[in-house]
Amino acid sequence: MIKQPMLNEDAAWKQRFRTPVVALTQLAKANPERGLAMTNQSGAMQLYAWHVPTGELRQVTFKPTGKGFGYISPDGEYIYYLDDEAGNEIGHWVRVPWIGGDAQDVMPGLPPYASTGLSVSRNGSRLAMLLADQSGFHLTAMNLGAEGTLGQPREVWASRRLTSGPTLSPNGELSLIHSSERSGKTQFSLLALDLNSGEVVGEMWDGPDTSVEAGRFSPLDGDSRVAAVSTATGVRRPFLWNPRTGDRSDLQLDTVPGDIEVVDWSPDGSHLLLCQFSQAVQQFYSYDLVDNSYTRLNHPLGTYGWFGGAGVYYASNDEIFALWADADHPSCTIALDAQTGEMTRTVLSAGDAPGGRPWRSVAFPSSDGQMIQGWLATPDGDGPFPTILHTHGGPTAVQTAGYSAELQMFLDHGFAVLSVNYRGSTTFGRAFQDQIQGDLGHWEVEDIAAGHQWLVDQGIARPDQVFLTGWSYGGYMTLMGLGKRPDLWAGGMAGIAIADWTIQYEDTAPTLRGYQVAILGGTPQEKPDVYRASSPVTYLENVRAPLLVVQGSNDTRCPARPMHMYADRMRELGRDFDIIWFEAGHGALSIDDQIAHREAMLKFVYRVLDQPSAQG
Repeated sequence: MIKQPMLNEDAAWKQRFRTPVVALTQLAKANPERGLAMTNQSGAMQLYAWHVPTGELRQVTFKPTGKGFGYISPDGEYIYYLDDEAGNEIGHWVRVPWIGGDAQDVMPGLPPYASTGLSVSRNGSRLAMLLADQSGFHLTAMNLGAEGTLGQPREVWASRRLTSGPTLSPNGELSLIHSSERSGKTQFSLLALDLNSGEVVGEMWDGPDTSVEAGRFSPLDGDSRVAAVSTATGVRRPFLWNPRTGDRSDLQLDTVPGDIEVVDWSPDGSHLLLCQFSQAVQQFYSYDLVDNSYTRLNHPLGTYGWFGGAGVYYASNDEIFALWADADHPSCTIALDAQTGEMTRTVLSAGDAPGGRPWRSVAFPSSDGQMIQGWLATPDGDGPFPTILHTHGGPTAVQTAGYSAELQMFLDHGFAVLSVNYRGSTTFGRAFQDQIQGDLGHWEVEDIAAGHQWLVDQGIARPDQVFLTGWSYGGYMTLMGLGKRPDLWAGGMAGIAIADWTIQYEDTAPTLRGYQVAILGGTPQEKPDVYRASSPVTYLENVRAPLLVVQGSNDTRCPARPMHMYADRMRELGRDFDIIWFEAGHGALSIDDQIAHREAMLKFVYRVLDQPSAQG
């Protein structure tokens, strides 16, 4: 039986949300005593200048809605971030001196823009940004003069197709970008561009239905080699490529299964840090480039970094810094011995949080026999339990056995929790990830429906007490699941969700519009049937279960207008529906907002289950 709702201020689940976490760190590669940290210790996620020897953090952003993501220049002189309006991800790149000072607009002459990234060369001679507007994606570069003075920006390359990057070579002469020109889908070739001439120096592509990604230049002067990965074998495999000569050599890792990502080069260029990512579990290796051998590192279990290894990197030839978390420990930065992987110390600690229930990996067949992996946690006692079925965002992401204040909240209250890595998730191979291309919301719903059946068959869940939830693409999956399989769910809780792909195309940021065209196979005018079949609004009239939506009014990834239209129609039909709007972008970065939203979710499930009403 589930417990009474715990809404007091010292409830364990609220303590988890209030625990300060280290969400991301970077080092200035040419000045490693300086770094950048992202943490919520002020009450909202902000950027901090990090003095690495002492661990001192000095806040450099003060956004009321919080600020996620930034970049520290290799010389450690500046911290860069996209200065947007209330989290809408449309604005201007600015830089703040690491030692403190006012923000300076990097390109003040342009109207506000979206951007996939910014990079500064290690020698400090050049800066490049990949910007997006209504006409497409634009690689823009500028020279940096003495003491970092900004030169005139100039466009080097442009495409209407989805593009990401850039990454600059140490001397600032070359830039790497990922281009979907060949595929028109979320599959890329890797381009190396000469920033002086704008010419394509080299391209690495392994043919139709493959993707070449994640290029990282050697840190050595005069060495043009790039470490990258290709999906040509069906899983992600690393190789070295010299775009100036065309030479390529694949790393010898035949006995290591699963996807393998390139995480970083050692400062002396002799080793690569690799991450094997198979079935949602990470394992790091050190690859010796001199004798083509590798060593399995003996690091703690848990979740490391995010977005392809961001937050895990060499601090020196002998030490690796890694963003780490597990079910009991909020994310912090730890140090690993570079030769053995053993944890040696905590570099930047998180706060103390109440412990969590452990996760265990489970697998079950979907409707077509494909095995689907998920993470299960159960409360004390014997089932069946009321259950939360969770779906991650992305879709090109993966749920790992990490720390989740939200999911542990439900476990505290006597719910079982299953988080499903549905079709489209990474780390399960190219075919698994790409199966949803041009057919969004079909196989994913099949997989979560199979998860529901497995939970019931195993005696874990009560069949009429399973709630579907998720954020971003997981919010989209919640709406799709309630509409396409209305018979399965006791209720749904959708956060920052996609309601209508066609209206979203009109309102979303240019960066996301390019992604949408790539993953759906065209524009709404080119693929009207695909857009209709993949949109939750198409199935809205089927929804029978109560639904709670939490949505950002300034979100340009999942814009407000489609959700307003969805909400209006749900009310016209008299459905059990409620929506909470918050004044920020793609997710609330304020701790107070995060707690308020989860308290609303908790009250929602108790109301649906007809438990005593929550007082708060």
